[in-house]
Amino acid sequence: MNKTLLIIKREYSSRVKKKSFLLMTFLVPMLIIGMYALVIALSISGGDNVPTVEVIDDSGIFTKGLEDKKAVKFHMSTETLDQAKQKIITDDGAFLLHIPKNITTGGNLELFSQKKAGLSVISTIENQLNDQVRNKMLEDAGIDAATLDNIKPDFSVISKELTIEGEKDTSSGAAMAVGFAAAILIYMSLFIYGIQVMRGIIEEKTSRIVEVVISSVRPFQLMMGKIIGIGLVGLTQFLLWIILSGTLMTVATNFLFKDKMNMVKSEMPGAPQQMAAQSGPGTDIVKAIQTVEWNYILPVFIIFFFGGYMLYSALFAAVGSAVDSDTETQQFMLPITLPLLFTYIMSFSFIVNNPDSSLSFWLSIIPFTSPIAMMVRLPFGVPMWELGLSIILLIMGFIFTTWVASRIYRVGILMYGKKVSFKELGKWFMYNG
Repeated sequence: MNKTLLIIKREYSSRVKKKSFLLMTFLVPMLIIGMYALVIALSISGGDNVPTVEVIDDSGIFTKGLEDKKAVKFHMSTETLDQAKQKIITDDGAFLLHIPKNITTGGNLELFSQKKAGLSVISTIENQLNDQVRNKMLEDAGIDAATLDNIKPDFSVISKELTIEGEKDTSSGAAMAVGFAAAILIYMSLFIYGIQVMRGIIEEKTSRIVEVVISSVRPFQLMMGKIIGIGLVGLTQFLLWIILSGTLMTVATNFLFKDKMNMVKSEMPGAPQQMAAQSGPGTDIVKAIQTVEWNYILPVFIIFFFGGYMLYSALFAAVGSAVDSDTETQQFMLPITLPLLFTYIMSFSFIVNNPDSSLSFWLSIIPFTSPIAMMVRLPFGVPMWELGLSIILLIMGFIFTTWVASRIYRVGILMYGKKVSFKELGKWFMYNG
């Protein structure tokens, strides 16, 4: 046990002290926040090259012209269609929109250009023309479009969770975001740190350092020391990422939505009703974040992160001990990573929309898929017996995979220059020496 602890300490300290570890630990949260800030800024500002669309209206409906939008500008042309087409041929950045006479009876709009138009240009044209033609058709039918628009209902659902203590606010959007973030982090960590274990073993094996190490420690102790040591490095980095990202997000939210935050604080008993009724994007984001049970989700995240890492790293360690280079690992990687990839895809396409379905339940129970599936389901509410069963099976799965991997590891770590197949791995597993 003492030798295993020494290996854990060495693996942990040697990696944590590296400049690359410190750089990535502090740089990644800043890059993530900066990336989202840049996306928001660019989305708000829009592009600097707004296209102009020449419009030929044969229907006579758009005599007042079309309203310029952020994504496109309009110019009503008095030229014939053939003349306008000739200009388009010589100008690769121009657009020509032809509105036929029978637009209200099934005629097709035509947009001419040398290059394909962007989706924002097409959607802007479609939306504006649909609105104006709709208003024209309502007017012809004797219906006031303004009155019709004023009686359009606009409901929004406020989620409430009923507990023994009473009602409390919930947010499906926040639950979805937290589930996705946790699933992505675990998915990335299992690959990044699992492959680090595999490559570390390959390096020690090819450099023959392992022959010296094995003379003083058992192969199982060496394997467990590397797995746990690198796992603690990953856990440390992710916890620091969460703390730093949370701090930066709090600072950014307070800076960008300072007025909205004050509005939330004013929503106390006795505050004016008109103040409490006001809301906005900043307030909605803050309220959604506050509905997440972080003191419940974070400990469970750590359990499934470390449990999933230990399970898959044992398999990666077995692969690393069986080969002599990274190129030889490809044939063994697909069977190992396929359950992870399947669950990752299903998380975004199925589990998040059906968190209580039978498939979601079994994916969150089976050890090879539970680290990702359970984290997606968790923010939506999972019974404690399901969570407990999933954790117990994950621990049992880790013990089983470690036992299987150790039997392969003890033989493969000292095997050189031999092309290994699944049949050969089976022989190593059954070897009793």
